[in-house]
Amino acid sequence: MINWFPGHMHKARKEIADVMPQIDVVIEILDARLPFSSENPLVAGLRGEKPCIKLLNKADLADPELTQAWLDYFEAQQGVQALAISEKNPTTLSPIYQRIDKALAGRDLAIRGGRVMIMGIPNVGKSTLINAWVGKKMTKTGNEAGVTRSQQKIKLANNLTLTDTPGFLWPKLTPPEAGLRLAISGAIKETAYDYIDLGLFTAQFLIQSYPDALIARYGVDLMPLAGLLPEEQDEALLTQIAQKRGSMLRPGSVDWDKVCRLLVNEVRDGKLGRLTYETPTQCVQEVARAQQAEAEKAQLKAQRDTERKARTRKNRK
Repeated sequence: MINWFPGHMHKARKEIADVMPQIDVVIEILDARLPFSSENPLVAGLRGEKPCIKLLNKADLADPELTQAWLDYFEAQQGVQALAISEKNPTTLSPIYQRIDKALAGRDLAIRGGRVMIMGIPNVGKSTLINAWVGKKMTKTGNEAGVTRSQQKIKLANNLTLTDTPGFLWPKLTPPEAGLRLAISGAIKETAYDYIDLGLFTAQFLIQSYPDALIARYGVDLMPLAGLLPEEQDEALLTQIAQKRGSMLRPGSVDWDKVCRLLVNEVRDGKLGRLTYETPTQCVQEVARAQQAEAEKAQLKAQRDTERKARTRKNRK
């Protein structure tokens, strides 16, 4: 399981909690390729009943059909609006003001301007989005996770004030698949995961969900994979890619780190086309499995504690 929660993220969460009572609307930036995995579960607790606008950024990199499925999923939630956007396409950003107006319906902004807080996990494109939305460079940007380190206030049109916040994750990334998808997207620093594990996970995802993209990009033959076990399919696929992309140490010996980095980076950069890493149904099932596993783990721990206490009492007699 991947976990990455630097000290500055703990500080960011505390500062957000301190400011939240003064906020009217919360905007949460999600990655359209992994809307569930990039949705910070701590945000819901921090915002409480405040209206929320979920912006599915990088929609230009995501599968359009699944993006719509995710929009429907979020729109069904109480107090939530959802919108697919891309900082590369300014026309997708103009409806944001309309969504804020809807969330502030009935408020006289001339008396006290609207206060909006924007939140998002590291490297979800929040700073780039703000600059594109405002029309000038207001925040520092970068490809490395965790660029924004402190809050800043930005004046917007319509008497609105935007509070930009540092991106932060949550201490335990669960279900485990969520942490791996976050790593594929670049939301987690490379020091927190192993590229070979991530490459194997990415290969299995592509075999199951986007086989045509694999064939188009790498010219691989997926027919031989049909008779293999899932844990054998990913290695067989990566071996083919390594042979075609010069990632062999020598004939018959794959450079696993090199080919896994190649695959992950090309998926991350959109070179295999518009991909979405997860579906609403899939994520609901993964959460249920993770909760069951946690319950079984807790039950086993309780049983062991009971047995240990019984042994201790027996030894004292």
